[in-house]
Amino acid sequence: MELLWFEGALMLFGRKVKAEDFEAAALPHLNSLFRTAGRLIGNRGEAEDLVQEVYLQAWKSFHRFEPGTNCRAWLFKILLYKISHYRRKQLRLVTNDVEILEDVAYEPGVPEHLRDEEVLMGLEKIPEYYREAILLADVEEFSYQEIASMLNVPIGTVMSRLSRGRKLLRIELAVVAESYGIKSARKEARGGESV
Repeated sequence: MELLWFEGALMLFGRKVKAEDFEAAALPHLNSLFRTAGRLIGNRGEAEDLVQEVYLQAWKSFHRFEPGTNCRAWLFKILLYKISHYRRKQLRLVTNDVEILEDVAYEPGVPEHLRDEEVLMGLEKIPEYYREAILLADVEEFSYQEIASMLNVPIGTVMSRLSRGRKLLRIELAVVAESYGIKSARKEARGGESV
C-alpha cells in the first residue's frame, strides 16, 4: 500500500483522505469506545491500548469508509475485532460454559436502589459474550441488526444472548438487592408471601 502525504491529507488508493474528515467522523465516539473496551476487558490500561489500536486501524482504513454511513458502528466493529484478537492473544479460554437455569420460576426485577458500581460488578460476573451483547444494546443503544453485524452472528443469536445475559444479570443483582433488604421489604409489604 502506498501512502502519500500532502497538505494535511493522505492519499490512499487514489482517494484523498483529510485528517479533519477523519477527526470529525471518528473522534466523537472516543469515550464510548473506551468505556465499552474497559467494561469488556476489565483493565483500563489495556482498554486504552485497544482503543488506540482501533483508531490506528480506522485511520489506515478510512479510505474505505463511506461518508454518511454509521461511523460509530464501524468503529465498534473494529473494536470488537481487536478485543477478540486480544482475548485470543491472552489465551483467556473459557473452559466451562455457564449453565442457564431455564426452569427458574421467579425472575427478580432490578431493584431501584442499586449503585452503579454494584450493577457493573454484576455485569462483570456474567460471561463475556452475554456482556458484549448487553453493553452494545443497553448501554451503547445499537440495534439488534447492528450488533449482529458487529459480532458476525445471526440476529437470533444476539436476541438469545441478550435474553440470557439479562436473566443472569437479574440473578446477580437480586443477590445484591437482597443484601440491602430490598426483597425482604417487598415480602413484608405483601404479608410475607414470596415475590
